[in-house]
Amino acid sequence: MSEPSLLTSPLHSRHIEHGAKFAEFAGWDMPLQYPSGVLAEHQAVRTGVGVFDVSHLGKVWVTGEGAAAFVNRCLANDLDRIGPGGAQYTLCLDESGGVVDDLIAYRFGDDQVFLIPNAANTAEVARRLAAAAPEGVEVRDVHRSFAVIAVQGPESPRILEYLGLPHEHDYMSFRERLVDHADVIVCRSGYTGETGFELVVPNEAAGDLWDAMLVAGAAPCGLGARDTLRLEMGYPLHGQDLSLDITPVQARLGWAVGWDKPEYWGKAALDAEKAAGPRRRLWGLEATGKGVPRAHMTVLDGDAVVGETTSGTHAPTLKKGVALALLDAAYKPGAELELDVRGRRLPVRVVKPPFTKATPK
Repeated sequence: MSEPSLLTSPLHSRHIEHGAKFAEFAGWDMPLQYPSGVLAEHQAVRTGVGVFDVSHLGKVWVTGEGAAAFVNRCLANDLDRIGPGGAQYTLCLDESGGVVDDLIAYRFGDDQVFLIPNAANTAEVARRLAAAAPEGVEVRDVHRSFAVIAVQGPESPRILEYLGLPHEHDYMSFRERLVDHADVIVCRSGYTGETGFELVVPNEAAGDLWDAMLVAGAAPCGLGARDTLRLEMGYPLHGQDLSLDITPVQARLGWAVGWDKPEYWGKAALDAEKAAGPRRRLWGLEATGKGVPRAHMTVLDGDAVVGETTSGTHAPTLKKGVALALLDAAYKPGAELELDVRGRRLPVRVVKPPFTKATPK
């Protein structure tokens, strides 16, 4: 039974009908896996198509005259790199350069930007933007008004074509389409490394769309497979691989920073860290022995502690353990190290993610 305090997706009853196992995630009761299991769901996305309910993700509208310019003065990436119909991975930083959240910005135009933060950070991102917004710019947290459905895998365009939804637009761009009088935003993006789309759907239209995807052959997938898929690609998860204590420079996310912009939250601290060089960096670790890395394992070079894992799992595609870890800045790909796995040494090699290749975008 779900705890009464947990939020639920508009698709919750459908997950129950399909026998999903649930888990609490950022205050939401979300499907962790279905009876097919995490490995089968992972494989479905890598070789076919899977569909995820990610309605726990946040939704924030920033509207009014100069809304895009305002967002660009706040968030780290340069929103002027994209035009209307473009989507961008960006970062909300605090003044220390730490990451409040990583999020996707959809630029509808100069006066309208739609943001998708992580579930746990939506209220804080919206609060910070609202507190800084100039007169005439409105920030609205619409977290509970929309579902988000991610269709991922090399066959995902076929599913959208079956549904009559746009699917030929470029990576990190979006299109809108009316479906049964509901405006659906279709963004070519995702968190698995595969060709895929994320659909922002009004709550009332989400159920029929989900049902149609399953009829078309998409496998329902939970957050368990989502985590193994993103880790194989080396994608960071906020709260583990990114946080207020882990800056974009340390996480090697400099490509998501508009270094030449005159302002954004945390710019002074980030510029200083970049100039001085970070004391640690986020790299991948591949197990060269038998064992599964997990978060918060100590990384050793002989008897010296040189870092800590931030995420870890068994990678189904590679059939070996992989992890992300914050390592002392002196360590680079190719270094041979060890993990302390409950008192046992697990040999690992430092690598630059992704750990596996995915299909073209």
